[in-house]
Amino acid sequence: MKNYKSLLLMGAILVFVLLPLVGAQKIGDQIGYRDTIVVSQGETRDNVVTFGSDVVIEGTVRKSVFAVGGTVTISGEVGDSVVCIGSRITLKSTAVIKRDLVILFAAPPEKEPGFRVDGDTVFFKGSDISAKFLDKGFIGFFSFAFLPIMLIFKLVNMFVWFLLAIVIASLFPKQMTFAASYVRTHFWSTLGTGLVAYVLFVFAVIVAAILCIILIGIPILLALAMAGLAIKIFGKVALFYFFGESLARSFRRPAVSPLGGALLGLLLVSLVGFIPILGFLFSSVISIIGWGTVLRTKFGTRENWFRRAAPVTTVPPPPPTL
Repeated sequence: MKNYKSLLLMGAILVFVLLPLVGAQKIGDQIGYRDTIVVSQGETRDNVVTFGSDVVIEGTVRKSVFAVGGTVTISGEVGDSVVCIGSRITLKSTAVIKRDLVILFAAPPEKEPGFRVDGDTVFFKGSDISAKFLDKGFIGFFSFAFLPIMLIFKLVNMFVWFLLAIVIASLFPKQMTFAASYVRTHFWSTLGTGLVAYVLFVFAVIVAAILCIILIGIPILLALAMAGLAIKIFGKVALFYFFGESLARSFRRPAVSPLGGALLGLLLVSLVGFIPILGFLFSSVISIIGWGTVLRTKFGTRENWFRRAAPVTTVPPPPPTL
């Protein structure tokens, strides 16, 4: 629970501190990624926003400094707040911060006598592992320095799927529940169909993208995109219900509504999705199974789209009786 609250805190800081800075970027702002940013003596900047960079402030920053990872060395003046997440902070004797100093998930700052912070100093030390990863900045997609952005993306993604689950469960409850029940009885065939279909779909998209050079591929690519989106949405929502119903059964609650099961499954899948690497693999497998479910049930309207129809045998009429 503590780690979850910490992630929420990091996400809130990103929204209320970083985004306003980026949205109001001016010529005097400086945004860096894995670089060395120096505000030299006599130089003035409005804002400094960095990801995994080494920041040296010898001059003046009129507003705020926001850093994720890397190092921050201040010997000049910051007119507003300094917010650092996982950064090594060094305050020289001539450093002046006119508002707050916020340090999260990092080691205590190195301070020389004589520095000045006019506002509050907030220090939150994370685990040693988090500090080591954050200190190296943005390394790899799953680095701790990227956690605030990942958290916001996942929360937005969860909200979008929440709306889609409401729509699908409300408009197509029978089809959704039938597709979910099919997965329960034909799991491996569904997985195999989804894997083959997914590979063929990717190949078709690549071919259509190449054909876009001669324009003929543009409508094909758009049609593939619409078809892929429809399959992904219906298949994933059906699996939400599958997981939600399974969870309800485990608590001896077999009666669950289509909407309630879909939302319960969405919550379960979203929680697993927050686990690094494992969550990504889990989501990938769900997407493949969703493709197989949609294709084998024809969007939940038939038992098996690929089942051969039984041959129709005609019985000759009985001979007429004399």
